Amino acid sequence: MQNQDQEYLLNHVNPILEQLALYLVKEKPDNVTQASIEWLSVTGAQIENGLHHNQHFHNDTVESSDDTESDEDDYELYANNPIRPDRASVSAEVYGIYNKKTNFKPKIVAKSHLQIQKIKEKLAQSFMFSELDEHDLRIVINAMEVIQCKKGDIIIKQGDDGDNLYIVDEGTLDCSRLKAGQDSIHLKTYKPGESFGELALLYNSPRAATIVAEENCVLFSLDRGTFNHIVKDAAIRKRERYEYFLAHVELLQELDPYSRSQIADALKSKNFNIGDYIVKEGDEGDIFYFLEKGEAVATKVLNQSQPAQVVYFYKEGDYFGEIALLRQAPRAASVIAETPCTVVYLDRDTFKRLLGPLEDILTRNFKKYEKYMN
Repeated sequence: MQNQDQEYLLNHVNPILEQLALYLVKEKPDNVTQASIEWLSVTGAQIENGLHHNQHFHNDTVESSDDTESDEDDYELYANNPIRPDRASVSAEVYGIYNKKTNFKPKIVAKSHLQIQKIKEKLAQSFMFSELDEHDLRIVINAMEVIQCKKGDIIIKQGDDGDNLYIVDEGTLDCSRLKAGQDSIHLKTYKPGESFGELALLYNSPRAATIVAEENCVLFSLDRGTFNHIVKDAAIRKRERYEYFLAHVELLQELDPYSRSQIADALKSKNFNIGDYIVKEGDEGDIFYFLEKGEAVATKVLNQSQPAQVVYFYKEGDYFGEIALLRQAPRAASVIAETPCTVVYLDRDTFKRLLGPLEDILTRNFKKYEKYMN
């Protein structure tokens, strides 16, 4: 085999096939071919996208993306930054079979009871930590450090190596990025409950942006070692689960895998028992829902002298809540769990940012509710 063939296999084929093999061994699907096709269309495309951008970076042919004022997702930041050439490849460190977890000794950082409770609350708001069991969650909490920052402190600098992720407890931080030949561009403001810095740990990439404290802040910091051994696998499993689910949602078929991956990272999950109200008619609507598991019904009061009537049935993969968001109106109907249900959801700001391109489709689909709207 020629050197260029070996290089192609190493840099383009192996990173994807190694991760696919791990996925198949873990999931053990009955239809390996179909499962592989679906995985490659979502996660494989995402990995390839990162490798593609990395190659262009080293060839000095990176083009700046269009400037937007939206809250740019960390995946977009990562995609336009290279994987460190002096470390393991993306497959070896992030996904690969050679990233062995040996000699890990959990560290314990002394904290007050109040600080521990605050860390628990913040972790519950982050998608990365929601899949951890009690044992692993305790390890993460023990390892976290409390960082006091002053206004103007640089927490993360674009281009640096990243060995920690951060969760904001108090204060706000400015996130900006330098583009070639341009001034620094503001990307977003981080607020309490939000996390940053995980992409450098997940994908072994340099810091994709600079983050500066806008005021005195309190942060919770987690080191690379604890993240790699405890959090990373759970985060990847959750991302794969949501990407697989979203790939089968009819509404999202017009989106490319990268766009669906952005949605997957923003989703939060909640469970409901039989008879629970997921939304109530007349309430303010700030959440957009996908029904991941179970069945639900929509009920509406059509006559004030009569009980609410069932007006729509929801199955897995259906969505609801868009009317209140798009029309900025109260909930037009109630949605009740007919079976134990799991929903995944987006808040108003994330809905507009990530599903904005689908607004016309969502509006056209109002017709399925029209006969019940008056």
